[in-house]
Amino acid sequence: MPAVTLDSLDLAALLCSRVCHDVISPVGAIVNGLEVLEDESDPSMKEFALDLIRKSARQASARLQFARLAFGAAGSAGASIDLADAEGVARGFFGDDKTQLAWSAPRLLLPKNRVKLLLNLLVMASTAIPRGGLITVTVEGDVKASTFVLLSKGINARIPAHVEALLAGAPDSGTVDAHGIQAYYAGMVARAAGMKVAFTIDGDEVTIRAEMDPENPNSAPIDTGMIG
Repeated sequence: MPAVTLDSLDLAALLCSRVCHDVISPVGAIVNGLEVLEDESDPSMKEFALDLIRKSARQASARLQFARLAFGAAGSAGASIDLADAEGVARGFFGDDKTQLAWSAPRLLLPKNRVKLLLNLLVMASTAIPRGGLITVTVEGDVKASTFVLLSKGINARIPAHVEALLAGAPDSGTVDAHGIQAYYAGMVARAAGMKVAFTIDGDEVTIRAEMDPENPNSAPIDTGMIG
């Protein structure tokens, strides 16, 4: 399939739709909890509503913080992001019992596009195990060259449908919708970071590997600056 190029307005609209999709559920739960507080006099129901509001508020906050790094500007052009900050938002994103996260990475400031790619790959790693499981993230290398390995292990593990074509910027349908925009955007970030991404599957394990692409001029070492 030929490559698909989105104009800036369509790209922004689809990414906004994706972020709204991620936060609408916990925000809706907060609204429901507030309605229960207003209408109920039973103390046990009020406590249930408060617990729902607390949990949903934490979840909405965690998803917004994740989106800020994974999709947002995250500082000025050429800025770097601390991998410890990436780990923090990643753990918040998986703040439930369905999916566990094991993170192994040095304490480094990496170019922001590499870190944004890592977080976007983490989203795809979670969709590879729809029934939950364990995601192991390993970061090797340094500021000059990095390798990311994400291993998703769980029941019915699979390579997400169409993800490789979307990463390549050439979806089978010839178009990109709100469902596919995250993988399409991850491909854009990978190319901007000078990295290439590959998926493999072996039984109940899906491996995502991202490494510097020697054929991409963006893979050359750059001045990363400092976090603002």
